Amino acid sequence: QVQLVESGGGLVQAGGSLRLSCAASGRIFSAYAMGWFRQPPGKEREFVAAIRRSGTNPYYADYADFVKGRFTISRDNAKNTVYLQMNSLKPEDTAVYYCAARARQYGRGWEPSEINYWGQGTQVTVSS
Repeated sequence: QVQLVESGGGLVQAGGSLRLSCAASGRIFSAYAMGWFRQPPGKEREFVAAIRRSGTNPYYADYADFVKGRFTISRDNAKNTVYLQMNSLKPEDTAVYYCAARARQYGRGWEPSEINYWGQGTQVTVSS
């Protein structure tokens, strides 16, 4: 079992920044690819960003097109924590953000069905 706890959400004005954190406990954190999803009001959960292995790179990042250049994902295996730095926030970024752990280390395929563990979510609200 892996337990994931998000923090760092809140209310911010458009153009502002937030940093989300996800602390993991349980099984070996470094054994999982880690990602962030979000669920806007009234919509389906969608992929935001992920960090996984690719070749010899243990920190390869995938991003959804709508966050490229604005969001940055990172991980600190010593602290069992994954981060999502969100800059230039827009009102359409308003959503509940979920941390996710995937046992498959390599490859894309960041569908919700691929996820082994979820956090409880943290609310991000961007005002215009």
